[in-house]
Amino acid sequence: MNWRAALLAVAVVLGGSITPAGAVELVVYSSTGMQAALTDIQPLYERKTHNKLAMTFLTANQVKDKLDAGAAFDVAIVLPPVTEQLIAAGKIEPGIVPLAKSGLGIAFKEGAQAPDVSTPDGFKAALLHADSVAFTTTGQSGLYLARLLERWDIADQVKAKATAIPSGSTAAYVAKGQADMAIQLLAELHAVPGVQIFPFPAAVQNFLKFQGSISPTSTHKKTGASFLKFLSTPAAVKMLRAKYMEPGN
Repeated sequence: MNWRAALLAVAVVLGGSITPAGAVELVVYSSTGMQAALTDIQPLYERKTHNKLAMTFLTANQVKDKLDAGAAFDVAIVLPPVTEQLIAAGKIEPGIVPLAKSGLGIAFKEGAQAPDVSTPDGFKAALLHADSVAFTTTGQSGLYLARLLERWDIADQVKAKATAIPSGSTAAYVAKGQADMAIQLLAELHAVPGVQIFPFPAAVQNFLKFQGSISPTSTHKKTGASFLKFLSTPAAVKMLRAKYMEPGN
């Protein structure tokens, strides 16, 4: 048996793949808003660099809780004001890399007669008329909605019929007929089939800005920084835009 055949035999025993020398596994904690884009970008990054990504997706506040509790990681992708809080706590390095932004949206069941939500008044009326509104309680989209409801003085009416979840897909509840409308990031809503999606009215739109940073204790700081830089390459930018995200902040 020559050396190539021997190497192939070892690869089969180990699962059919060989990790090139010098390749590393990056542990990434990311806000769920980047999940659809990063899931598509992952194989491209891994093919080009031979590094691996071990990604965990949570709301930005849940990521903060994990890092505050001492979770080991190399890269964190979160949103203001969580970014500032993690810097102040010494959990991430202050060298923040702007990655992408996406606005908030409203989802209704596909095929249903959707109300006009192009104006603040129309959006407010739709919230009041819906039998159930799905939103997250820890995600930035849900927290912003909560402030908007308070400003419009309709918080009690909407929360009384809310389908409120800590994290996860709100549009899935609409697609299954368990809620009349859902609020979340446009990038997250568009990842769910069976719904029709509209952006927040311009007057109350809020763009969430995703930012990347490195763990002060990471042993792969250069690789982590290179990964964040990779997200601004033309191929990655194309994938971000395909998932309703605009590169940069």
